Amino acid sequence: MTAGKEAIHREQRAELVPLPRTDDTPTPGPRLSDVDEWGRSEHTRTIARRLFAPLYDNWFRVEWEGLEKIPKTGGALLVANHAGAIPSDAPTIMHGIEVERGRPVYGMADFFFREVPWLGTMWARVGGVPAHPDNALRLLRDQGQLALVFPEGTKGPSKTYADRYRLRRFGRGGFVEIAMRAGVPVIPIAVVGAEESMPIVFRLPALAKLIGVPYFPVTANMLLFGPLGLAMYFPAKFKLRVLDPVTFNVPSGQERYSKSRVMEEAEKIRINMQETIYEMLRERRSVWFG
Repeated sequence: MTAGKEAIHREQRAELVPLPRTDDTPTPGPRLSDVDEWGRSEHTRTIARRLFAPLYDNWFRVEWEGLEKIPKTGGALLVANHAGAIPSDAPTIMHGIEVERGRPVYGMADFFFREVPWLGTMWARVGGVPAHPDNALRLLRDQGQLALVFPEGTKGPSKTYADRYRLRRFGRGGFVEIAMRAGVPVIPIAVVGAEESMPIVFRLPALAKLIGVPYFPVTANMLLFGPLGLAMYFPAKFKLRVLDPVTFNVPSGQERYSKSRVMEEAEKIRINMQETIYEMLRERRSVWFG
């Protein structure tokens, strides 16, 4: 029996032979990439802020009113009017809040951006997220982030200059239902200046359909500067006014909310923003100097 036990013991030791660790053996370490689950990269955002800062500070000369209404912590749904053939309002809002309030902003965009090679990846790296209710709920309720939406959709930036600052219908008020479900406030932001930064003279619907984009604009920038006009904004003075947060006295987390209540609240917000924009336009002395 003793000899048998010794033989078994020798076999077990032979099976478990420790190997010496060499210097080049990989060891677990911290994640090297700073890309979060949404595709946002703080490194890319830092580069974007540096590139956009001259436009923000010296070209658009952005002025905020009521910026302190953007909370320092917790989720909130930011809602703004949308304008300009290639909208300059989204990067302006995201840049301003990140620099002035020290909080990242996730911009909710149409799925169209995700389908465009390179552009979709870059949009995600700078904070773009596909506009879907589930994504918004995770950002707002689960992660307590700031999310930016434009309820006018593509109808906002596709307006011609003749219809400038006339807010389009806010869809079916889906942003209100998301805020109700997430239990966060809606914070409206009225923007003046974006309409003149890249005004649309007319659209080419047939060409838009051919290349599969929501709209194809011909802008005053393109007429003056040719192809360079696609990336050259006019130096319109930007003014942004943050309105009082809107809260809803309903329980969060419900599957459904009254459609009539949702649309009523959305229309109230739209009217408030429209009246504020008209007031800001009356106060403005010059498109270029404010």
